Amino acid sequence: MLALAYVHHSFRVVSVCPHVLLSVCPHVLLSVCPHVLLSVCAVDFVLVWEESLSGQKEERGVSSSSPAHSMKREEFLSRLRDAGLLLEQVHVSLSACRSVCYVLLNAPWTVLCYYAEELSLRAPLQTPTYSWSEKVLERLSIPNLMSQRVPNAPPDYYTCPFRTSKLDSKLGTSMTSMTSALCPQLYEILARTPYGDVTRGEVGVDRLLSEEVFSAAYPLHEVPVCLSVCLLSVRQVLFQYWARWGSWYRYQPLDHIRDYFGEKVALYFAWLGFYTGWLVPAAVMGTVVFLFGFWLVTTDLPAGLLFDNGGTVFFSVFMALWSVTFLEFWKRSCSCLTHRWNCSQYQEMEERPRPEFTAMAPMTTRNPVTGAEEPYFPETQRLRRILTGGTVIVVMVFMVLMFLIAIILYRTIVSIVIYRAQKSFVVLSASRIASLTGSLLNLLVIMTLSRIYISLAYILTRWEMHRTQSKYEDMFILKVFIFQFVNFYSSPVYITFFKGRFIGYPGNYNELFGIRNEDCGPGGCLIELAQELLVIMVGKQLINNIQEFLSPKLKGWWQARKGEEGGGQKEPPLPWETDYQLLVCEGLFSEYLEMVLQFGFITIFVAACPLAPLFALFNNWLEVRLDAHKFVCEYRRPVAERVPDIGIWFTILELISHLAVLSNAFLLAFSSSFVPRLHYRWTHDGSLAGYVNSTLSYAPPNATSQSNPVCRFRGYRDQTGNFLPEFYQLLALRLAFVIIFEHVVFLSGHVIDLMVPDVPEEVETKIKREFYMAKEALAEHQVTGGGLGPTRPRTPPHEPPLHTPPGRTQLNTMHQYPFICRTLVFLCSNFSPWPIGSTH
Repeated sequence: MLALAYVHHSFRVVSVCPHVLLSVCPHVLLSVCPHVLLSVCAVDFVLVWEESLSGQKEERGVSSSSPAHSMKREEFLSRLRDAGLLLEQVHVSLSACRSVCYVLLNAPWTVLCYYAEELSLRAPLQTPTYSWSEKVLERLSIPNLMSQRVPNAPPDYYTCPFRTSKLDSKLGTSMTSMTSALCPQLYEILARTPYGDVTRGEVGVDRLLSEEVFSAAYPLHEVPVCLSVCLLSVRQVLFQYWARWGSWYRYQPLDHIRDYFGEKVALYFAWLGFYTGWLVPAAVMGTVVFLFGFWLVTTDLPAGLLFDNGGTVFFSVFMALWSVTFLEFWKRSCSCLTHRWNCSQYQEMEERPRPEFTAMAPMTTRNPVTGAEEPYFPETQRLRRILTGGTVIVVMVFMVLMFLIAIILYRTIVSIVIYRAQKSFVVLSASRIASLTGSLLNLLVIMTLSRIYISLAYILTRWEMHRTQSKYEDMFILKVFIFQFVNFYSSPVYITFFKGRFIGYPGNYNELFGIRNEDCGPGGCLIELAQELLVIMVGKQLINNIQEFLSPKLKGWWQARKGEEGGGQKEPPLPWETDYQLLVCEGLFSEYLEMVLQFGFITIFVAACPLAPLFALFNNWLEVRLDAHKFVCEYRRPVAERVPDIGIWFTILELISHLAVLSNAFLLAFSSSFVPRLHYRWTHDGSLAGYVNSTLSYAPPNATSQSNPVCRFRGYRDQTGNFLPEFYQLLALRLAFVIIFEHVVFLSGHVIDLMVPDVPEEVETKIKREFYMAKEALAEHQVTGGGLGPTRPRTPPHEPPLHTPPGRTQLNTMHQYPFICRTLVFLCSNFSPWPIGSTH
């Protein structure tokens, strides 16, 4: 029944081929039965609103059946018809007091052509070569286990700016190349169509959604992934070759992802796959360094050598250079992908104002670019609000520090309580128990504060009244990242640089709220730092993965249950009804934030935990499949967005990579024993004999007892508590190590930046070739006629144009095909499934 419903949705007049209907008798269809037109056309977009038949309020908000909403909706739909879109309304009664109305939209070919030229989209010219990586592996005769042959691969083309006048001569004539990834022409129409006073910002479907005039607006998914058809759709291809768990080791079909979801989603998965692939050498090297440290522990007594050894220094330098090289090669890969997807030169010259901004702006002003009156918010007021939001961030940061101090006190108090228990086994593990339970408690506090602040950041960013969506997203991302940086990294930073530094010495211990400051364990602070990192990073990943797996399923079940409250439908749901029950895609912010924080964990503190890249690699393999399954099966199909890169996230990654160099330099110099060991070797003929004794000082006489007159502690002090000359020598060596380390790494990174161009040479050659071919294809002067080619109209067509493939004219074939036309008239007059306003 479900398969029949989808076939019925696509071709309701089953006795005549839809292509014949469109190409043979278009005018007959329009004049006799216009409501059947969508029966043979694809549904490109769906608008939805819910109506309360009893006049009560809906669960989702104010009822969309109010007179004001109805007037705005009717005006908007009328303007869409004037723009050339084809509309059909389908009413579905869910219960005696609730109904849902679906508006099915179709953009005819001529409308798509007009707006493609208006938006300077690019059209195909010629198919180029394949991916270079597969050719390299073939030449080296290396089997490529990650490669897979994905059916229906979207072809790659040389492209040029779209011109309707050149469709027949030079440009590609495939209609699918114009409608792939829900081409932006249709959403451009929806976004710029007014429904009221333009000076008050009453323009576009986004504003109508924010005012709850419409309940939802979404492109239609293709056939379900479980439906058996002869030719796989793009959605089914993505499920079979990407979203299934069995494809965990395969390349991602990025061209299919871009073709179905658009460039913004495709670039996220491209970056995630690129990052995951680069984690493989980091994970291998980290595992080797960890095994080397484990071997040192088995041959030496100090447990701190597990993470505090020469291999750690090498791995820190390796990861610092890895992060710089990773970002440089991602820029190359991004330039290749964006050029391949025709968005490398995409730049929205004049971005539309946000719906919330237009609704809440207190005044209007003339736009210097467009010259039109539009809503305006004074810059001075916005600046004051931004400063207020910054104050809130500072307050939240202090709250994080307060919780950190509370956890420090918790660890100290728990250690004291366990020591007083006088149980030998528990007493020996007192510091470890206190540290582990403190890490788990810290993880719960971090996750709770993270939820609270993200909600608060949404409120603050909306209150700041940013005009455009890109500015709004950048400010929101910046706020959340600053807080999450402090929230997640404050505890590791404390253990790395502050714990054990201010404890004092016997007889003169420093205290915090009457409790002695905590010190590092016998193995040093790196052991505790590694434990803290694993608990926070791995614990956060487990919680997020469980949430991503269960949350969409529970939300989908609850949403489907609400849709069946009216007693359920006897007939199978149609595609637009099925998609309406799916979850709303809320963007890629949470996915990017999770990966960026993970990138910080594996770079900023990697010297203390060489296994961090390995755990990140396992998590990312899981993350790709979870996100893929959500987008293909559990989310409504998002509107395709064109972007040239990953935006502000790349700037944040560069900042983290620079902080990682400084952090690892100070960590190795001041938190590990690498520099003191190296200094001792130099001054004692390369031997470490007596090294531990040289790091211990004698306690002052007033801090000892008669039963135990000798007390030694770790530090470089004399018996009066003053620092010895060796302390200042080591301090100078540590600062020199920091300077040398960061200069070497930054210089190497700069050399890598110079050696690796942002745009590959082959892409530059392709761009020049494409520019040359575009000039040839779009030359206005006709050699044969000597005149100018036809120009596009200044305004879009107002009559509903038809789906006419390029190169084929619309034929009035009433006299050429009398039998077929008479048959169509008979079908239209006798079979009228789902006329406007009907229910099923």
